[in-house]
Amino acid sequence: MTFHKEGYTSLAITVLFIFVLNALIQFYLPQAHALKWIVYILSFLLFVIIVQFFRSPFFDITTDETTVLCPADGKVVVIEEADETEYLKDKRIQLSVFMSPVNVHVNRNPIAGVVSYFKYHKGKYLVAWHPKSSTENERTTVVVQNREGVSVLFRQIAGALARRIVWYVKEGDIVEQGQQFGFIKFGSRVDLFLPLGSKILVNIGDVVKGGRTVLAELPSALTAVTTAEEPAIKPVSIESLTASAPIAEQIAEEELTIIENEAHQGELPLVIDHPKVEEPKKPAKKAAPKKPAAAKTPKGKKE
Repeated sequence: MTFHKEGYTSLAITVLFIFVLNALIQFYLPQAHALKWIVYILSFLLFVIIVQFFRSPFFDITTDETTVLCPADGKVVVIEEADETEYLKDKRIQLSVFMSPVNVHVNRNPIAGVVSYFKYHKGKYLVAWHPKSSTENERTTVVVQNREGVSVLFRQIAGALARRIVWYVKEGDIVEQGQQFGFIKFGSRVDLFLPLGSKILVNIGDVVKGGRTVLAELPSALTAVTTAEEPAIKPVSIESLTASAPIAEQIAEEELTIIENEAHQGELPLVIDHPKVEEPKKPAKKAAPKKPAAAKTPKGKKE
């Protein structure tokens, strides 16, 4: 168990307040023993509350690309199909976790991936369980896309007591599942918008733990797109199959022709080399003897 860095200032102010209050009572009312004990008890409780609120437990995180980890300690208050209109602009499964002041308020990445979108919104401070708090309260919106292309949107939402939201991510960051991405002070809620087709593993009213409770199992990228746009399985009639049979045969013949042409183009022509039959050699003809040349008579002489 460690003390979160976001609580250093609050803890210092609390300790200073307790010290000054007890010093004043001791100086001005030294005989008011009952009052001093009441102040001591209240001071101790205030100190414990601050330490409890800003605690940051240490534990091993089991990562899995197919699952969604809970982003914060609290209680599940919403599980319903809703329209996400800010970035994804499609139907999603909204799952909301409410954090009370006694919960750990560290916020953790539900999935691993790349931060494809981030935006901070100024807004109101309605109570966290108000239906409009998700769209009207001060909040941040983060979208992380995993390696399969599945995106999960989640929001930090300020409440009536939580007047400060802290975040540690920005667009383009590569984040790990279970890694801290922010902190909300003094109670609020976190909304997740999961793809249709996700398998929800919790129920409304369940107490969940950030970075440890598995909220859902994600669908594959193809399943998520198919579920969002159209039914995964379309009804097929006998008439449509009968009507499409000639077309299917024609397509099959064209594909076979293409395959044969490609095969002929890609292979060398087949050449059959027949063995040559040797013919019997004919005897070589002897050359005829040359006739002796006639003697030439010198000019001017007669025989």
